[in-house]
Amino acid sequence: MRKKMIIIFLIISLSTNLYILGKWFLLDQWYEANAEERVILSEMVQKTVASEKYKEIASQEKVIAIDTSIDKNKGGVFPYYFEVNVRTDKQTYIFYCKDKQCSEMENSGWTYSSYQDEQPRLPFKK
Repeated sequence: MRKKMIIIFLIISLSTNLYILGKWFLLDQWYEANAEERVILSEMVQKTVASEKYKEIASQEKVIAIDTSIDKNKGGVFPYYFEVNVRTDKQTYIFYCKDKQCSEMENSGWTYSSYQDEQPRLPFKK
């Protein structure tokens, strides 16, 4: 009886550890920023807000939110897998580093904005 309990606990422990390690290896390390990368993304947001393209967008559309993302699987090298998304009421603008030193941010694309069909989430009303 005691050996069966030890084997059951060992199987549960191994399964849990394999799940945690697999989740980190397959998802977290590629799509979630660590502490250093979060600082880099914060600085990229500041550069985005200071860019001429952002000022042009902000003068023409209502900027609702700015968020950051990371995707190390898209084939780029540092710092090209970082992006800053500027969400407006019309569309979302995607900003990337213009060069390897990230001296400037450039608008390299745009996509659908959920705010075309939804209201901003603040203030929280339900």
